[in-house]
Amino acid sequence: MEVLTANELKTKGISAINDGLLKNQEIIVSVHGKNKYILMDMDRYNYLRECELSAAVAESLKEYQSGDFINESVDEHISRIKNEL
Repeated sequence: MEVLTANELKTKGISAINDGLLKNQEIIVSVHGKNKYILMDMDRYNYLRECELSAAVAESLKEYQSGDFINESVDEHISRIKNEL
């Protein structure tokens, strides 16, 4: 994965990002020598969000199928949450 320093980003701007994303799906931005941020295009971001949501749905379905859930009213839910705090 390509690393872009904060200084390069400051001096070269969006062209540095565009150039980096032509070669890689993500770019690391380092600040003071430490990796701090990840840059990616919107298509890649949306793909990763879809993966994350699919995993959450699969996990929820697994919990539902195993009976690992609570069936309660909204008031009961609020009361249970308050009691758990």
